Amino acid sequence: MIAIIDYDAGNLTSVARALTHLGYKNQITSAAETILTADRVIFPGVGAAKATMQTLQKRGLNQVLTDFHRTGKPMLGICIGIQILFEHSEEEDAECLGLLSGRVKKYPMVGVGSPNPYKVPQIGWNEVYQTRAHAIFEGVPNPAHFYFVNSYYPEPASEDIMIGKTQYGLEFCSAIAQDNLIATQFHLEKSGRVGLKMLNNFLNF
Repeated sequence: MIAIIDYDAGNLTSVARALTHLGYKNQITSAAETILTADRVIFPGVGAAKATMQTLQKRGLNQVLTDFHRTGKPMLGICIGIQILFEHSEEEDAECLGLLSGRVKKYPMVGVGSPNPYKVPQIGWNEVYQTRAHAIFEGVPNPAHFYFVNSYYPEPASEDIMIGKTQYGLEFCSAIAQDNLIATQFHLEKSGRVGLKMLNNFLNF
């Protein structure tokens, strides 16, 4: 069973529908026992880092996610789910889970005053370039287009965990992998065929 972390965020049902479409039993849940006994965990959603962390802490899910990570079972973060894995976010000066070394930074207003300024938040399709081979990318073209909605981006302390990068005014890390932990800044559940392919790869990881 796949546990989808319920922390009052949007977009959880989109992930559940994608998993059901792929043929996998899943449950949106905040119950510690259900999460810890799941085969895999997915932490998706949209939202602000500080509000997300406050909800996780209120429900004790910050410790549950840390405990699940320690089991070695596969764990996937999507969008805000990649950002809260790091130590700190510039968004409202939020302290995050700290499962990964690094921080989350706000996009600069690159190109303001120019004919084609980059808008923040980034909303829409953008290319992801694979920086190293990983099972999550099996059968996925390099590069491939995925759907983004974000004003902030992760900056790992080490590039060794980066497996995908994207250009949006600057080059940033858009996918990471470290041991049992995989995360993307882009929305797999909204990215059509390639997004579903990556979700299926994770579910077989």
